Amino acid sequence: MRMELRVCKHCYNGDHGNPQKTAVTNDMVACARTIREYKDLIEIDSLYVTMVEEGDTGGAEALSVYVASIGNEQVQINDTQLVMEDDDGNVLVYPEPDDVLEVLTRNLDQISEKTRQDVSVGLSPESAEILT
Repeated sequence: MRMELRVCKHCYNGDHGNPQKTAVTNDMVACARTIREYKDLIEIDSLYVTMVEEGDTGGAEALSVYVASIGNEQVQINDTQLVMEDDDGNVLVYPEPDDVLEVLTRNLDQISEKTRQDVSVGLSPESAEILT
């Protein structure tokens, strides 16, 4: 399985002035980076974390699948999404932060069952609320 987490670089850095979105984005990246460190335990071949900036053509580093919507009469590519491809070539895309967090934390739960290492990620109150 291959995975790619794409997030808005400006949300990650807090440049948009939305502290809740920044906290959730940072939590998603922290979870993905921890999963990447232990990916072999749950049979993930690769996990990329890609920071997308305005003007990028989608920012795909590994998996060229995009989720788009129409806003202001223009096609807009979602800047935050989790893309997963299994060994059979089936692709799943999670464009909603709530779903991304859910998938990433479930992967962390699977890893924690297979190691004695502490793989927990200290989630922000904003992310913890989403997951409850």
